Amino acid sequence: MTKRNAFRYFKTSPEIIRLAVMMYFRFPLSLRNVEDLLHERGIDISHETVRFWWNRFGPMFAAEIRRKRVQQMRAYSNWQWHLDEVFVKINGETHYLWRAVDHEGEVLESFVTKRRDRKAALKFLRKTMKRHGRAHIFVTDMLRSYGAAMKVIGNVDRQETGRWLNNRAENSHQPFRRRERAMLRFRRMRSLQKFAAVHASVYNHFNHERSLSSRPYFKLNRAAALAEWRQLGAA
Repeated sequence: MTKRNAFRYFKTSPEIIRLAVMMYFRFPLSLRNVEDLLHERGIDISHETVRFWWNRFGPMFAAEIRRKRVQQMRAYSNWQWHLDEVFVKINGETHYLWRAVDHEGEVLESFVTKRRDRKAALKFLRKTMKRHGRAHIFVTDMLRSYGAAMKVIGNVDRQETGRWLNNRAENSHQPFRRRERAMLRFRRMRSLQKFAAVHASVYNHFNHERSLSSRPYFKLNRAAALAEWRQLGAA
């Protein structure tokens, strides 16, 4: 069966659409920043066009990236997850962004809730495990909601807590915080959930831990990631 072209009704070339979406999610830029940067390259579009493109194609690109990575991640037999939550303001009301990160810094799942109780933690864990399988170790902070949810799932013996053990998850919030400031925060819970999911996948795709690899090896990984990005959504 032939795959349908996702760009078939758009006059703008797919290369420009991919470039605009990549710039918006990969770097802490606002919609108008992306508009100005594209204008310097001779591409005259509105910031509302950039908004429409990321809403239309961002989830599609993220799903394609995630689908390729999930199969590889499930092959790990000694998989360790780091779970954490962060406060996010939506119209002055506090919400919670739950995040699951693996032992290599890959953001597995982002989930937004209004509460931070056992029910929310249980829903977050079940959603993550349904997509990525079951981890060997679950590293969490001292929030008791995790322990209560682990009892329901049956993972109490796999949970680990400690003061410094969960730094991997704490550090994973930093790129999102930079994007949040550039966007002047969020106005709806639904838009936060959608953006966090897409941003996590794009960040995973272009994050190569340059401090842990040599310059030639980093350049090869960066070129491969960019080449793979340019093929997203292709027929």
